[in-house]
Amino acid sequence: MNTAIKIRKGGVSDVPAMLTILDSAVGWLNGKGITAQWGTEPFSSRPKTVELVEQVTTEGVPWIAEIDGVPAGTLTLTPHPGAYVAPAGEPESYVRFLATDTRFHGHGVGAALLAHAAEETRRQGVSLLRVDCFAGSEGRLVAYYERQGFTRTEEFVVGDWPGQVLERRV
Repeated sequence: MNTAIKIRKGGVSDVPAMLTILDSAVGWLNGKGITAQWGTEPFSSRPKTVELVEQVTTEGVPWIAEIDGVPAGTLTLTPHPGAYVAPAGEPESYVRFLATDTRFHGHGVGAALLAHAAEETRRQGVSLLRVDCFAGSEGRLVAYYERQGFTRTEEFVVGDWPGQVLERRV
């Protein structure tokens, strides 16, 4: 398989593909015994979650990573975080719903999308790129973002869900 990753701007018409990728990620996480991050039900089976993905897609710019023309990963860049994180107090780009389809794990899809997010943020004349993530599971996801050049900032909790905000100057 040619693993050249092409990243294209998405739109609302890509929401079904984005949900397929997110559903795949839920299945992968659950297969690893990680149920607290994104739950046990596919995103596509949760109407409020589907509505949130659609809303974030219209508030920001979705990006789709493709390998051989197949959607392999996604993220959406918005000019603000979700309601559970305070805005930065300066212009920012915020990574939302980063996920890789299970079939493409190990191909660098997430890293490529995050590098693209940094380039896009810089192109917009914004110097702050932020993301938040699940801080449970021994902090593995936090460590992943740190390997991608992000630095921890504030921690937060939504219900019993521990989160970590990270930032990267671009």
